[in-house]
Parts: sequence; structure tokens; C-alpha cells
Amino acid sequence: MTRIACVGITVQDRIYSLNNLPDGGGKYQSNQYLETGGGPAATAAVAIAQLGIDVDFIGRVGDDSCGNTLLNELQSWGVNTAFCRQYPNSRSSQSAILVDQHGERIIVNYPSPDLDTDARWLESIDFSRYDIVLADVRWHEGTLKSFELARAAGVPTLLDADMTPQDITPLVALADHAVFSTPGLKRMTGQDDAQQALKLAAEQTNGKVYVTLGGEGSLWIENGHMCQQTAFSVNVVDTTGAGDVFHGAMAAALAEQMPTDQAIRFASAVAAMKCTQAGGRAGIPNRAQTESFLSLYA
Repeated sequence: MTRIACVGITVQDRIYSLNNLPDGGGKYQSNQYLETGGGPAATAAVAIAQLGIDVDFIGRVGDDSCGNTLLNELQSWGVNTAFCRQYPNSRSSQSAILVDQHGERIIVNYPSPDLDTDARWLESIDFSRYDIVLADVRWHEGTLKSFELARAAGVPTLLDADMTPQDITPLVALADHAVFSTPGLKRMTGQDDAQQALKLAAEQTNGKVYVTLGGEGSLWIENGHMCQQTAFSVNVVDTTGAGDVFHGAMAAALAEQMPTDQAIRFASAVAAMKCTQAGGRAGIPNRAQTESFLSLYA
């Protein structure tokens, strides 16, 4: 049976909906409020569970009410949290998210300084049980350690190569699949042009490189050639979590050994459907819904 590990952060998202995003200081009134779990690796794990695949989320939370809520919500989605570490007398990470009427958003993240970054405890986990290991860049030490353990076990890895203050080049070098966000790719390469930036990124790893471009779809390099998947057209309500969901669905597709073009098409469909509902998780489709959606574009 297929099993996937998602290593990284989980965050409590507090989402405020407004007609327009603020362009300066002042007071603004939200027309809707939603509180839900978030975080790249955690939301990817939810997407994987929704697609009917066994998944373990491996991360860190505090022992506060927020941490308990985060773990309980993941479990309610069918994600195994037995390998999470809960730190005593510690706060969990949180984000404030402003979303406008077009689904665009501003995210202000507070990564809790109480959560120990040391990842040596991951050595107690048997990574050979997994078909693929997905990790985000927000817990640098955890990703580095999990990728090293996965490589030693002969298990492929997928990196959610998003924005972070740290240099992610060492993580990209270890990844079998490095899936960049547009800002993450620009930050690492210093290039504005996505195709040129992706070519530079490919020089940093023996694995495959990809970049998601939002409404413009995604690019990847296959056998030295630049390839593109166009985005699916949907009624966008909220793009929060779309990239995280894409990575989760991509990991699921690769674990099932789909060819690259099919895997990206599959992940694009799952991410597009997520955007049709508010919040980072509510719109994530199950397998049957995804296949039904894709059948419309056969």
C-alpha cells in the first residue's frame, strides 16, 4: 500500500476576507472570517489523504491550545500525526491571511521561536516505509535530515521550494523533485524570467525541477527540454494553500509512478479545484472528484 511522509510545518491560519487588499495603513473591515489549519507540508498531507493515500505528517507544534487544535484537525482529515513532536510550554506557529474578492492574498506568518529546530530525532523514524518523502523549506533542518534519511533508504524526495530567509540550495541539491513557487525560484536564482531561472536551478541538482506560475500554469524541464502545463480555468475564490495542495497531489502522483506530464496535469487539477472554496483545505477534492474534473478536459 502506498504511503507518503510530509515533513515540515503546520500553522494556524486566521483568514480575513475583504473586497480589496490594503494599500496602506488604516482600519479595514473583513466581510468573512475563517480559522483553519495551514502550513505547506501539513496542507500537502491533507491533500494526499483526500486522494485516498496513507500519509504521515512529521513536524513540530507547541503544547498550547493552538497546537492541540492543529493536530486534531489533521487527524480529522485522516492524516497520521503519531510522528509529530509537541514541545512543552511552547507556542505554535500562526498566520494572518488577508484575501480579496479575486482570491489574491497577503500572508503574515509568525514562526514560533519556541519550537526547537533540531532534527536529530527524525533518525528514530524508519523512512524506508515510504514511497516518497515531501518536505517544505520552513523547517530547514528537518528537511535536510529527512532527505538524507530518505536517500539512504532509497526513497525519492520532493521539495516544496518556496520562499524562506535561508539558502535552499542544499535542499534542492538533495531533492529528486524540486517544485518551486515563482517567488522561491526567483529568490534562489536571482532571475525574473521563469525559464532562465529554471535552467539555473537545474544546474544545482541531479533531480528534476519544476515551477508553478499560478494562473499561467507550470513549467518543468524534461530531458533537457522546457515543458509547460496550462492552468485549468475555474472560478477562483481563494488561492490560499493552492501551492501546498499542488505539491501534495504531485507527491501522490509520483508515488503512484505516473509519468511526469500526467503527474503535473493531475496536480494542477487538484490545486485548481481547491481554489474554488475559501480556506487552504476546504476545497481539496477527493480522488473521484479529481478524475471527474479531469474527464471534462480529456
